[in-house]
Amino acid sequence: MTKVTRVTGVRKIIHIDMDAFFASVEQLDNPELRGKPVAVGGSGPRSVVAAASYEARKYGVRSAMPSVTAKRLCPELLFVKHNFERYTEVSSQVFGILREYTDLVEPLSIDEAFLDVTEDKRKIGSATVIAKKIRSDIKQQIGLTASAGISVNKFLAKIASEINKPDGMFIIKPGDAEKFIENLKIEKFYGIGKVTALKMHNLGIHNGADLKRWDLLSLVRNFGKAGVFFHDIARGIDDRPVEPSQERKSVGTELTYEKDLTTSFEIIAELYKLEKELMERLEHSEAAGRTITLKIKFSDFRQITRSKTVQHFIRDFDTLHREVTSLRKSIKLDNPRIRLLGVSVTNLDSDDCEDRQLYLFDELL
Repeated sequence: MTKVTRVTGVRKIIHIDMDAFFASVEQLDNPELRGKPVAVGGSGPRSVVAAASYEARKYGVRSAMPSVTAKRLCPELLFVKHNFERYTEVSSQVFGILREYTDLVEPLSIDEAFLDVTEDKRKIGSATVIAKKIRSDIKQQIGLTASAGISVNKFLAKIASEINKPDGMFIIKPGDAEKFIENLKIEKFYGIGKVTALKMHNLGIHNGADLKRWDLLSLVRNFGKAGVFFHDIARGIDDRPVEPSQERKSVGTELTYEKDLTTSFEIIAELYKLEKELMERLEHSEAAGRTITLKIKFSDFRQITRSKTVQHFIRDFDTLHREVTSLRKSIKLDNPRIRLLGVSVTNLDSDDCEDRQLYLFDELL
């Protein structure tokens, strides 16, 4: 039977991923930390590592690792407290640079995004040149490094950005996609986690070539709706557009994460970013609201929301942050695996403002 591999479209997609973002910001702001193993997080017996510098990663230190384990692996490890406001400030600077090249910027989290540069603002034309310029701008203007992946769709661009990290880039050309995917280990596939990879191994699926031998019906039978996604990516098919925003009712922000949030630090940090974005949207709309809603969706697609209506309209960030924090603390989050967070404000006081919600990233599956 003839093999069929289809890489769709003629789009030019870039995935930008900041290198060890939280730890790198700390090293940027504190010269004495540069070149040393750094962990963002507490050093206590019950603390966990929220982020690790590349110097620390050489010793096996990873995010979500107990701090005592990290210290045992790397006795010289330096722990620093998180600074959410600073990380958000730097993230805004990075995204400002990205939007100088295209309006089609889709944030995945505080430190990474997809860009569609099929038609770029500066009429450069080459996605490779654009990626080089973006990385150079980030380095020169902010002082941090970023890695980039370039290809014709999100799936391939995301994988490409991981190949030459840190401070590198990789291109997967359409003509090279088939062989690249066939040789790719299943653990490296974007969208396939450890549990799914183990199941695939048990079924004899170890790389892209193995996955492509499975027909759609068999994949759906074994993996449910995700089987459709696996069938397509094994063939280089990913038609999802880069979506910077969609208008909805209410003013709010929402993100679906590539990797589940599993620690309190990750949850608090991402909520902080969403709160900042929401406050900017409210100010831009010259609106304020009295009802705050926190939305959480878990990896098993279970979803919960908590809402609170306050006496006075929310017009400043401190009030918004305090109320969102109160809602978060009202939810019991034992061993969380969170795929989506959202914060919105309704019950607005502005009749002439557009009632809308910004969705930063729609769900993958």
